[in-house]
Parts: sequence; C-alpha cells; structure tokens
Amino acid sequence: MNAPKLRWVLFGAAVTFMIAVLLTSFFKEIEKIDVLTSALDSRMEELVKEERKTQKLKQDIRYYSTPEGIARLATEQFNLVQSGDRIYKIEITSKDSLQ
Repeated sequence: MNAPKLRWVLFGAAVTFMIAVLLTSFFKEIEKIDVLTSALDSRMEELVKEERKTQKLKQDIRYYSTPEGIARLATEQFNLVQSGDRIYKIEITSKDSLQ
C-alpha cells in the first residue's frame, strides 16, 4: 500500500480549511440576516402603529373642524352649552359621605 503523497495531504487539508471557513462565514451571514429581519419587523410594527396614530389624529382634525365637532369640544372641555340645551343640577341629599 502506497502512502499518500505530501502534496495530496496538503491539498486535502487546504480544501477542508477553505470549506470550514466558507461554512463559518455562511452561517454568520445567516445569523446577521436573522437579526436584521427581526429589527426590520419591529420597525415595521412601529411604523404601522405611528401610521394608525397619524390617521386617528387626521380624523380628529377633520371632525373638530366641523361645527358639530366645535360644539362637542366646547361642551366637553369648557362646559359650554348651546341655546335650547337643558342643564340639570344634581344635588346629593344623603348624609353619607361619598368615598
């Protein structure tokens, strides 16, 4: 049985080393892709959330620009009433203290 020649042993070692380096770098790149994908997903969720908030604010602006919206805002925030509205005053006659 002939012993393998030194050049074939070196060639096999070099090929094995190259394959190991390529596989290691390949798996590192796959890991980077996974990290970037999860970061992109979280940013997209954040973007969608902000987009919904923006749409809600635009809808509120459109509503409060109408006479009905202005009247509602005046009633809710400033306790103003329109002519013809009834105002009820509630008095508590119980001796119990409210807690």
